Amino acid sequence: MKTKSRRYNINNLDELHKMVCSLKDEGNLKKEALISDTKVYVKQFSLGNIIKRYATPSAFLKVDEKLNISSSVMSLVLPLVMNSTIFRGSGLITKALVGLASGKVGKSLDAEHLSGIFNSVKSLFTGSKKKKPKEGYAVDYGIPPDSETY
Repeated sequence: MKTKSRRYNINNLDELHKMVCSLKDEGNLKKEALISDTKVYVKQFSLGNIIKRYATPSAFLKVDEKLNISSSVMSLVLPLVMNSTIFRGSGLITKALVGLASGKVGKSLDAEHLSGIFNSVKSLFTGSKKKKPKEGYAVDYGIPPDSETY
């Protein structure tokens, strides 16, 4: 690897010391710039940043319009859950029909639908926590009612 050699016009010792100081300053500036750029680059590809960028429900569960991971999983899991819980004692034909129907329903579900269903069920149990303001409550500003400014 060949390095470029610089030609400097240095005539005395003072010019040499000035040039050495300026080259050290230039080296320190380049070193700081390289360190800061490296930190930004490493932070860009850190585990936390990758999780933050790619592990969102919309990015993780729906790669593109044709491949929808959440609907594929639901079309496989939903028939198994239905047949093992609700239709446990039913016959083979009933389990097959439930498997086909729940597989079709599972394919239509995606992450947005599941989160909407979850939020609506959750709101039924939690209810609204809004406090109603008390009517007829006078605000006290610190002025006694029998003062002259009242």
